[in-house]
Amino acid sequence: MKPIRIENPQDERVSAYVDIRERDLVGRQGRFVAEGKVVLDVLTSTRRFGIESVLVLENRLAGLQHILERLPQDVPVYVAGSEVLDRIAGFHMHRGILAIGRRGELPDAAGLLDTLTGGALVAVLVGISNHDNVGSIFRNAAAFGADAVLLDRTSCDPLYRKAIRVSVGAALKVPFAVFDDPPALADMLAARGFTQFALSPRGELDIRDARCEGPLALYLGTEGEGLPEAILSRIRTARIAMAPGFDSLNVAAASAIALHRFARITE
Repeated sequence: MKPIRIENPQDERVSAYVDIRERDLVGRQGRFVAEGKVVLDVLTSTRRFGIESVLVLENRLAGLQHILERLPQDVPVYVAGSEVLDRIAGFHMHRGILAIGRRGELPDAAGLLDTLTGGALVAVLVGISNHDNVGSIFRNAAAFGADAVLLDRTSCDPLYRKAIRVSVGAALKVPFAVFDDPPALADMLAARGFTQFALSPRGELDIRDARCEGPLALYLGTEGEGLPEAILSRIRTARIAMAPGFDSLNVAAASAIALHRFARITE
């Protein structure tokens, strides 16, 4: 791997990196941006997604050799000085490490569920449109051994740059799929033998008392409105007990507690 020096911010070879923030808003035609050393490490080690190129600040290159060695021979590694990189990206990149990944063909919910084993733990996200929350939930899912995350189409994209960054690369590691209709998904999971719990401050069951020995799906809804009634009326609800006078947590914090409660991990 021989790095390719970039001296001109308008160089066509790095056009995919231009004005990252603005282009995040309009989409990248099957691409996504990975940012930072830890995220690049996950991207190159899991091999779940293709890699189109890497762009590195010149003084970060030496510390990345063990990661860059994993790249296929045809993946270019571009290197630039701080001023040039800032002008390419449109803002100061403190991490100085960027890569363009390729999404490829992602499975649908049924296809992903077909790959899971009998004792699978799945997080189901409905209406979660905050990228920080989605990234944090993926990080929690990875930490507590969840096998997959399923998101409805009103939830935000896990491969949005900020979601990947907040997840510390977990969005590139934990398998996920998008589904259209939450009640239809609940029926699909029931048909596959999943126990299902919908997290709600008014849940009928204290999550500490919940039991499950087979496959399990945990539903998480948007903050404020929570999960839709079509889900709450369809499956069992569980609550996280709190001090009097306080009835809700940030959804990412709630996901950590719930996933830890049912973690399928061994030391």
